[in-house]
Amino acid sequence: MTRVRDLSEEQILERIVPLLPRGSATLLGPGDDAAVLAASDGRFVVSTDVLVEDRHFRTRWSTGYDVGRRAAAQNFADIAAMGARPTALVTSLVVPGDTELDWVTGLATGLADGCAPVGAGAVGGDLSGGPCLVVSITVHGDLEGRPPVLRSGARPGDVVAHAGVRGWSAAGLALLEAGLVRTPLSPAPLEVTDGVLLEDAWERLVAAYLRPDPPLAAGVEAARAGATAMLDLSDGLLRDAGRLARASGVRLDFDAGAFAKDRDALHSAARAVAAATGLGDPGWGPGTSDIDGLTGRWVWAGGEDHGLLATFPAGARLPAGWTAVGQVHGLGEVGVGEAGVVEAVVGEPGPAVTIGGELPADQPGWDHFRA
Repeated sequence: MTRVRDLSEEQILERIVPLLPRGSATLLGPGDDAAVLAASDGRFVVSTDVLVEDRHFRTRWSTGYDVGRRAAAQNFADIAAMGARPTALVTSLVVPGDTELDWVTGLATGLADGCAPVGAGAVGGDLSGGPCLVVSITVHGDLEGRPPVLRSGARPGDVVAHAGVRGWSAAGLALLEAGLVRTPLSPAPLEVTDGVLLEDAWERLVAAYLRPDPPLAAGVEAARAGATAMLDLSDGLLRDAGRLARASGVRLDFDAGAFAKDRDALHSAARAVAAATGLGDPGWGPGTSDIDGLTGRWVWAGGEDHGLLATFPAGARLPAGWTAVGQVHGLGEVGVGEAGVVEAVVGEPGPAVTIGGELPADQPGWDHFRA
């Protein structure tokens, strides 16, 4: 079994670089001190993200391939949320010397497969030894002549819409923690279909956690359709919605039944997790019976689905893959639910996010320093 410490840096790179895709925007790929990319728009979108072992992934569950796919997906989702098309990524990798070389080459293959659907290139990076695995990605995107879609553009009267799966990643993580699904998964992409997910489909939920599949094309389509604001949902639907609301100076009110089908689809997994962990029915929500239990927590507060949340002008035709889930209100407008008048915040001071006019649970979603 070959390990990283058995080879020089150059020998490791000789194994990795041939596995990485060039990408259509790449003018000069790996081999020099920097890559050269075409930017026909005259502008480019750039973002960065980091995955740390035992913080963002665990090697007892995740293969190198899984982490590569995940690293590409979550970074491309940030580009898509700006209404841009991903073009290239640069990877910095920190590996302990006893890491198996197969894990590293698996990472490269996962990155390549993550790049393939959008034609992006993996154009370079850096390699270093260290005490734990760290994967850092810098990603670029092309606006293709369109203005970027910001978080700050939502206006009262807009429609709130969502694209992608809801609660799948959180459910997959819970299934792994409860020991209900075995890993590693097959390197082949798993088919994702609508409908109730029974036990034989739990592996799809785990795949959504290990290898998220964001609706990348939906970001470009939303920009073309006139989306007024948009962001990637990485830390939970409600927490990220609060960020968009605060940036825009508005209140987002979600329809209470907007994600009922999603919760129904996750019921079998929730029952199994509750039974395996002794949770019973944990209950969750703003005090209403239709937003409770694990399925509610997974859908409303679970992170890492990397779906997209956007706002569109009233009356706009939503592109394929987008579903209306709420409305945008001004700060002077109050919501009235069973609990009375609501005008409050999610997690920290700022404009409100409500569900059917009612305040959701405090501090939902993922926080890197409070998890």
